[in-house]
Amino acid sequence: MNVRRPHISGIALAAVTAVGIGTLSACSSDSAAAGNTDKFDVVASFYPMAFLAEQIGKDHVKVTSLTEPGQEPHDLEISARQRAQLEDSDAALYLKGLQPSVDEAIGQSGLDTKIDAATLTKLEDHGDVEHDHEGEEAHSEEEGHALDPHVWLDPVKYAEIAKGVGTAFEKADPDHAADYKKNTEALVKRLGALNTEFADGLKDTRSKVFFTNHSAFGYLAERYGLTQEAITGVDPDSEPSPARMKELQKEARADGVTTVFYETLVSDETARTLADDAGLKTDVLDPLEGITDKSKGDDYFGVMEANLAALKTALGAK
Repeated sequence: MNVRRPHISGIALAAVTAVGIGTLSACSSDSAAAGNTDKFDVVASFYPMAFLAEQIGKDHVKVTSLTEPGQEPHDLEISARQRAQLEDSDAALYLKGLQPSVDEAIGQSGLDTKIDAATLTKLEDHGDVEHDHEGEEAHSEEEGHALDPHVWLDPVKYAEIAKGVGTAFEKADPDHAADYKKNTEALVKRLGALNTEFADGLKDTRSKVFFTNHSAFGYLAERYGLTQEAITGVDPDSEPSPARMKELQKEARADGVTTVFYETLVSDETARTLADDAGLKTDVLDPLEGITDKSKGDDYFGVMEANLAALKTALGAK
């Protein structure tokens, strides 16, 4: 599979360092902290992968994120120090195609355990993930179409990845296999409950259409019978045409759209322009590529709960 990473977000990626069951208590962005510890050392590419590793590994793992706080994931360029960090670790967890520099570094490393989340669930073509930030087309080898990498925003697919990660941890660190299995089951159960909460909360709404700054929510929309309309496609920095803005205004009236969603660390100028022109509200829908001090939640579950609340309000949940 060859999935090129589109320019999908300006959301900063930060590994949560606060101690707690819902946070990445052992996660660090300090490359000197990784490797050669008495724990199972896992290097994760960015927040959704680091969160899985920490939740499944708990006290048995030392998780280090390659993506620094405030850094866009696809812009990450692996340093020589981070390459050395990879070699000193026990496992790498990443989503192939999301960060080309990470893919290359992990591929060239001597690690025995390389866990590619893209192989643990099915990536899909949502029709509007067509170019990366340099304008190059992104294709899968099998289909010749772009594949959407935002699988973590679908709790069902995220749970599928969690199961695969748990199995990989059990194999790589058999001394703690029983705990990994137990922790994975607990995480999958929480994700199942979250899926039920989304399904119940969004099944009876006045509208099924929501507007976003860019197209990060294809899996979420598909899972819960919604329609995502992105202002700028995959590139939040691009400017929509006047025709596109008029089209969205017309659709807003036809489909009962009330809200234009934007992201905390991406300019909300275009979203607010559309909202002002169409008489709509604005709110945040978080692609969850990282946790920052602007996030409406302390971890994956907290932010997803905030996303659900925002969607229910915008769509007129009954």
